[in-house]
Amino acid sequence: MATATLSNIEQLLGSKAESLLGFKSPKIPRERLHLPGPDFIDRIYALTDRNVRVLTNLERLFGTGRLGKSGYLSILPVDQGIEHSAGASFAKNPDYFDGENIVKLAVEGGCNAVASTFGVLGSVARKYAHKIPFIVKINHNELLTYPNKADQILFGTVEEAYNMGAAAVGATIYFGSDQSGRQIVEISQAFAKAHDLGMATVLWCYLRNNAFKKDKDYHVSADLTGQANHLGVTIQADIIKQKLPENNGGYAALNIGDSSYGKFDKRIYTDLASDHPIDLTRYQLANCFMGRSGLINSGGASGANDFEDAVATAVINKRAGGTGLISGRKAFQRPMPEGIKLLNVIQDVYLSKDITVA
Repeated sequence: MATATLSNIEQLLGSKAESLLGFKSPKIPRERLHLPGPDFIDRIYALTDRNVRVLTNLERLFGTGRLGKSGYLSILPVDQGIEHSAGASFAKNPDYFDGENIVKLAVEGGCNAVASTFGVLGSVARKYAHKIPFIVKINHNELLTYPNKADQILFGTVEEAYNMGAAAVGATIYFGSDQSGRQIVEISQAFAKAHDLGMATVLWCYLRNNAFKKDKDYHVSADLTGQANHLGVTIQADIIKQKLPENNGGYAALNIGDSSYGKFDKRIYTDLASDHPIDLTRYQLANCFMGRSGLINSGGASGANDFEDAVATAVINKRAGGTGLISGRKAFQRPMPEGIKLLNVIQDVYLSKDITVA
């Protein structure tokens, strides 16, 4: 399949093109980073304490699909049937109630891997586990308990993921929530077991606390999401999944008046990041040991400008030094040919030699 040209990408970016493609003055220079590349496994992961089987599965993850051997990842994540309820997620395209279509979309869309639930991946494991790397999501926030609550609970065991042939396990921690301590312990132990069995680990480093909503929604602030990333790499996540930052100053906002929260240094906002989205994302990456653990940003909800938004997110992530995109709803909440096209356009950003790290 032919890749989109730079002019195609510029056209999709529209008014954002000049700002995103022309950015040249990051606060943290690229020379300080461990950047993605075809040799990333040998250059970075091979230096760690991961065993040979983990390195083998990481090589498989990075070697599959249209981005294979590039050092970048395009992952299709579909766990929204649990996280957002199946009806709300699949009403736009009921074909995806059948989990096989999720895996088909990842395969036909040229993805490096598919991330989904025990049920989805287990239902078609014998047909697909050897064809595309499985990332089994081991915990979820279910939305049937009344009233709804924000808590990630385990839905299965690491051994189950291993037995279905998974290349990696994925998990979410709601950092900042009342249950974050328990979740950190659970997932730290699960990741240690996954590494022992030879699987890679992917952590959704999300924030959850109503107090984080002030004048802005600081669940997507660079400083707080950056610290969540730093906690994630501390429990040895090989790959960090994070929402694209939309603002900064979460620590500062939460320390106004008589309140006292955490610890921060004002140089976070002056010396380490500007307000530019590439700079904000680079601060997230800095918290991933300067890129020793890959940073993949999520694609977000589906909307009126999915192609423009997806390309912009990919450009921001790549130019910040990130490792790729993990985009679900924008792809599966539309007919499969359109979903494949969207995934391919995202991948084209990473395949383009004209779009470089800032």
